[in-house]
Amino acid sequence: MVKLLKEDIRTKEVLDWKGLHLFHMPLSSCSQKLRIFLNIKGLEWQSHVINLLKNENLTPYFLGINPRGLVPTLVDNGDVHIESNDILVHLENRFPEIPLIPSGKATHLKDLLKDEDDLHLDLRALSFRFLFTPPAPPKNNSDLESYANTGSGTVGGVKDTHIDREINFWKELSLHGITDQIARNAAKKFFTKFTEIETQLMNSPYIMGDDFSLLDIAWVVYIERLLLAGYPLKRLHPRLYNWQEEQRARPEVGPEIALPADMADILKERQQALVEQKQTLEDICFPL
Repeated sequence: MVKLLKEDIRTKEVLDWKGLHLFHMPLSSCSQKLRIFLNIKGLEWQSHVINLLKNENLTPYFLGINPRGLVPTLVDNGDVHIESNDILVHLENRFPEIPLIPSGKATHLKDLLKDEDDLHLDLRALSFRFLFTPPAPPKNNSDLESYANTGSGTVGGVKDTHIDREINFWKELSLHGITDQIARNAAKKFFTKFTEIETQLMNSPYIMGDDFSLLDIAWVVYIERLLLAGYPLKRLHPRLYNWQEEQRARPEVGPEIALPADMADILKERQQALVEQKQTLEDICFPL
């Protein structure tokens, strides 16, 4: 569990907060996980929106709460928890009603959530190559300097190397973009994982068996993001595609992963331009 120590936190006011407070962004895939969970559990929580497009996650205020500068971040009665899957497990332990960890499978589920989390930078790479079109590098040198030097820079009281990984990603994106080879490598990882999940769904309605779990929440969000980026899920993994359609119809899920109308129009134009250029995710990674 990634629960911060008091010395990791510089925005001290949050230490006195009561109840559940979630720092999140509507289109953040990891934030969507948490909101789906909270919907299913019917929990009350306070919303604190952090606009990643405006780099609000790199302000002294937010880096003082989460030195990694990432959403979602949960403040639970003054305790600060970071990393979406750890937050899910923490909240599941706090609020076990409507169980989302299959009985006897907590350790196995933790391992499977790590497999999903290990693909996060691959998801981000495919998103920036085929979905988002920022007019300028998302993080300039000044932003990255702020990132490196603001906040405690520690997690659990020790220097946090995760920050370096984030900074390296943004530097590489600014210098080189997402090359065809990077995109292909990322897509191949998802193809392998989706093939595995497709096989599991042959014998059960959900990824870990007969009941909807935290793992289903995690993957439904990733799959939705890749569909938006143009991943040919229906062609390559038809059973998983149908499963995704069923999960999207859930009232606790659908509204959280739905795009606002204006954003949907922008992304539709982006995908159409890629089609005309023959530069879609399918063209580059899974040509016919």
